[in-house]
Amino acid sequence: MILVDSHCHLNYPGLVEDQPAALDRARARGVGAFLNISTRRSEWEAVVGTAEREPDVWASIGIHPHEADAHADLGEAALLEAAAHPRVIGIGESGLDFYYDKSDREVQRALFRTHIAVSRATGLPIIIHTRDADADTVEILSDEMEKGAFPALIHCFTASREFGRTVLDLGLTISISGIVTFKNAAELQEFAREIPSDRLLVETDSPFLAPVPHRGKPCEPAYVSDTAAFVAQLRGESIERLAETTTRNFYGLFTKAAA
Repeated sequence: MILVDSHCHLNYPGLVEDQPAALDRARARGVGAFLNISTRRSEWEAVVGTAEREPDVWASIGIHPHEADAHADLGEAALLEAAAHPRVIGIGESGLDFYYDKSDREVQRALFRTHIAVSRATGLPIIIHTRDADADTVEILSDEMEKGAFPALIHCFTASREFGRTVLDLGLTISISGIVTFKNAAELQEFAREIPSDRLLVETDSPFLAPVPHRGKPCEPAYVSDTAAFVAQLRGESIERLAETTTRNFYGLFTKAAA
């Protein structure tokens, strides 16, 4: 059984201090690949550096919506240059966060479109963060898809079923995190049963959002196996089947890693 942690922050405090051991613990639980996500330009070198050292770790480059104000003048050229690195397989995470509103909403929207343009130009999937911004996210995705298709993933899905069905109709993939194991996640659990098998990924978003039975601890990539087991049970299938499906989906979406 081989699982993929499709979204982790290996260079964040809580993981970076114990990074080699955390990776080994995950490998011991069947995790065969990791996508190490960046959220600001100052992280890119370290995030890519981890992927250079570890053959089963890949990297993304992008700007989280919380950091949009600090990167308002970031153009496509900087992202395109960084995306050319052989270990970079995704763009992001990027998107909209109207829950915390840590950056101006217009700046968030503009930077989101910049990331989409780079995704379209490179063929690398854009990894989307969206919180309390369903309508705007759908509007931008729909508008940009009309300009030309691009591969895309909603990471750490927690939105409504309506939003989920809409982004599936747009051709996106959906990734489920440890939040699905929480007691108050009944709506998410119901939707997790409905996601088509060829559009589903699992992730940790570590060091955040540790799943049951690890709540209250820093999350780490090994715990993707707990999330996968929970989702498999929800969907009435074995964890081995879910692992096979989600791993195939990962490499089908992040084709640069497959190559």
